[in-house]
Amino acid sequence: MTLHAIRVATGRDASEIARLLTLLGHPTAAKSIVARWQEWIAAGNSGLVAPGAEGTLAGVATLHQMTVLHRPLPVGRITALVVDASMRGRGVGTALVAAAETALLGSGCGWLEITSNASLAAAHAFYERLGYERTSVRLVKLLGPAKPEES
Repeated sequence: MTLHAIRVATGRDASEIARLLTLLGHPTAAKSIVARWQEWIAAGNSGLVAPGAEGTLAGVATLHQMTVLHRPLPVGRITALVVDASMRGRGVGTALVAAAETALLGSGCGWLEITSNASLAAAHAFYERLGYERTSVRLVKLLGPAKPEES
């Protein structure tokens, strides 16, 4: 997978993005993505996709930017990255991370954070091979009842 094959995600990718996010452990319905897409984009988020065969996606990375008071430049974050199981080990994830770095640097970000489930040790090793370091612990608390995804 070469970097030039990565493209910006659009709302038309909703079905495949939902499939990939579900593979990552985040059950997601395409109609839910479509319903949130414009608000998500307007909030400064974006997505990158790696095209696969016959209209499928080989992978997706979702990106977010934030301004924090303790950093002089915005912080970029990969909030989700998943590669279809049939495409792993072919450079898709590396290409998505490289494209994310380029996009977020181009947007003025000075740092890139990656969030990853604590149980995904292979993913953590992958990010460390790309030069990322473990620098903090992320703690999460659900505020109110969880709203399940609709199929």
